[in-house]
Amino acid sequence: MINYILILLILILIAILFRYRKKIKELESSIRSISVRHGKLLEHYIPWIKEIFPHDPARFRFIGDPVDGVLFDDDRILFLEFKTGKSRLNPVQKRIKENIQKGRVEWKEVRIR
Repeated sequence: MINYILILLILILIAILFRYRKKIKELESSIRSISVRHGKLLEHYIPWIKEIFPHDPARFRFIGDPVDGVLFDDDRILFLEFKTGKSRLNPVQKRIKENIQKGRVEWKEVRIR
């Protein structure tokens, strides 16, 4: 009889464990989502933080995707992507970086009549 009670208790504890495990995964997902939203918001303010951004913020234009923005200096144009922690460039950003490094950047004027 005691064996059955112990087995029942173990099964109940396992059920409770799986329930809390699901809740923990939901909370982790929510935290990641909030973190991404805060990061996207912060990207708008980085150009005005002198300790981080050593350029004139008035010359920066925010794009957001696929790169955070473009800086128009007097002698060069910079494509900028702000990263924090261990984050890395996504495949599209890597391709853009490679194209820029290989000089595959052009100026094109489009005339509208």
